[in-house]
Amino acid sequence: MTRETAIFAGGCFWCTEAVFQSLAGVESVESGYIGGAVPNPTYKQVCGGDTGHAEAIRIVFDPSAISYDDLLDVHFATHDPTTLNRQGNDIGTQYRSALFPLDAAQGDAARAGIERAQADWPAPIVTTIEAASDWYPAEDYHQSYWDGEGQRNPYCMAVIPPKLAKLRKGFSDRLRTG
Repeated sequence: MTRETAIFAGGCFWCTEAVFQSLAGVESVESGYIGGAVPNPTYKQVCGGDTGHAEAIRIVFDPSAISYDDLLDVHFATHDPTTLNRQGNDIGTQYRSALFPLDAAQGDAARAGIERAQADWPAPIVTTIEAASDWYPAEDYHQSYWDGEGQRNPYCMAVIPPKLAKLRKGFSDRLRTG
């Protein structure tokens, strides 16, 4: 079975992870850091906004079950790609909307995905397409956060359920069953 990988940033990785792990064809979602200059950054360093990293997710998926284009469409529908270095109350370059294509085909698809999504947004999309750089997995307690601690975190309870509602409304045919 062929597997592919996609790396997206769209604000807090707890929130984006919760969305993508709900999709059929997605085999794993790992929260981490990409796009910065400091090797092996910590959450505290990235949250300080000085490392250049984005909070991001690395998605491993089965392209026969869900395409990269489908993942892009979900990405643009479940975060605000029109706010520069911000998602809601999360402000800083670490919360930027960015795509990190892993090859030329993903780069072409990323540009097409932005064009496709623009029709759904009244303001210009500011999502960047950045060269994939070293990936650093976030600390263990950040992984599958919504499935555990996130359900008791007031921030997550305010932000994640509306994202999941958008996902269910717009992409019910793409959700994992059972």
